[in-house]
Amino acid sequence: MNEVSGAVNAQAVAAKKKLSSSFFKKGITVAILSGMCYGLYSAFMTLGMSKGVWLNDLYAGTTPAGTVLTTFVMVYMLGALGSALNDTISGVWCILIAAAKGKLGDFFRSIKTKPGVVMIVAALIGGPIASTAYVVSLQMAGSIIIPITALCPAIGAILGRVLFKQELNLRMMAGVAVCVIASIMIGSTGMSADAPAGLMLGICIAFIAALGWGIEGCVAGYGTSMIDSEIGITIRQCTSGLTNLIILVPLWGILSGGGIGLAGELITNVITDMPSLVFFIASGFFSVYAYSLWYKGNSMCGAALGMACNGAYSFWGPFFCWIVIGIFDGQAGWALPPIAWAAAIVMIFGILLIAMNPMDLFRKKED
Repeated sequence: MNEVSGAVNAQAVAAKKKLSSSFFKKGITVAILSGMCYGLYSAFMTLGMSKGVWLNDLYAGTTPAGTVLTTFVMVYMLGALGSALNDTISGVWCILIAAAKGKLGDFFRSIKTKPGVVMIVAALIGGPIASTAYVVSLQMAGSIIIPITALCPAIGAILGRVLFKQELNLRMMAGVAVCVIASIMIGSTGMSADAPAGLMLGICIAFIAALGWGIEGCVAGYGTSMIDSEIGITIRQCTSGLTNLIILVPLWGILSGGGIGLAGELITNVITDMPSLVFFIASGFFSVYAYSLWYKGNSMCGAALGMACNGAYSFWGPFFCWIVIGIFDGQAGWALPPIAWAAAIVMIFGILLIAMNPMDLFRKKED
């Protein structure tokens, strides 16, 4: 009888391990897909900010009505405006998707719960702070900053260990370090004689984005372990978009000396400009899945591995910028150098190192 009971228990344990392994592997896939969506979102948003009113007026130093824009406005306020527009449109996408799936009621109920508050806090850190820093640095220094912001996995892994006692052993730390090295390899391709004038400042601002997203990924991964990831991302994008659009952009307008009136004029210009808005609609859609899959992946396989897999956007970002802006739109200067392809292989090894002991691949499996 005891032998039968022991056999049943062994089968149950084996089944549980198999289920946990499957869940873990699915989490890795989800996190990798989030990085790909992040690359697509970055590419379409960058393309949108090079079209229509952005190209013909705003980055030329004026608005369609003839208002002269200062350097401060063009560097900082327009970056915040691009981030606000993307996140607001993404929030609309989230609400439409939630409504189509019959989850809109869950959205309003979840806002009042503790996990909902956690998601709002994560949104405030990752939206107005990190996302704006990302867009500003992207406009100042180009796609070189995308690998810089990929330092967020290291930050998230450390915070996950400190706050939520998630596993972080020496092997996993080495894997994160390898991913960071791969990001630096990609970033080094931007260090050339014809680098943008705002390169160094853009890189410094990119570090702010890395810090903000490291905190957000850790906190949001905890939040979405208790609520539906689709509801979590709806809370995130709506909070970020509205905060950016209603508070941050007007604040930048006041700091620039143009006041709230300038902010209103700029917002009106960009939301009515269809040649550029169509690309923001695309970037907002991919932004939904960039963040929702990121949150979901972190909750399934932990902050260290989830953020490392997502951090592959340091390759996917320049890659999709090359595809969307370089090939699709025909703009020069977006091709990927050989070192970027080599760095992608290095990053894959780093992710593998976090996920498992590579030596296990060469060991014979026990029956």
